Amino acid sequence: MRISVIGGSSVTDAEYATAVRLGEEIGERGYEVVCGGMGGVMEAVCKGAQATGGHTIGIVPGKDRHEANEYVDTAIATGINDARNPVVVMNGDGVVAVDGGPGTLSEIGHALTFGKPVAGLDTHRVDGVYGIEHVETPTAALDHVETAHR
Repeated sequence: MRISVIGGSSVTDAEYATAVRLGEEIGERGYEVVCGGMGGVMEAVCKGAQATGGHTIGIVPGKDRHEANEYVDTAIATGINDARNPVVVMNGDGVVAVDGGPGTLSEIGHALTFGKPVAGLDTHRVDGVYGIEHVETPTAALDHVETAHR
């Protein structure tokens, strides 16, 4: 299973730690991470996944795949900047959002449009938009994605 992880490129220490733990659990479950390949949540989730033997895929905004954070195993250069957001969520079987700003919000919208299960850890809550399962822990996020994906 591939889990697309989306979230802020600028995060607090607590958010970074949450994303590292999420990555660890993804790796422990034998899954792959798909993310935007840069810093913040993306770096943290890749770091955690690598620490537990998980494979990480970073879909980077620029033309140089070497721009990816040091914890990305497979970097894919796009040269399309934030237009890569649908590609990030399309390549996961489910999506977990950690915090995030407007880019994360757009990715959540794409994930819902594509019919992907979405779990949110301290992320956007939008009145009238359904399909985001807001959870408290990385374990609960992955449990939701697994159950909803079946």
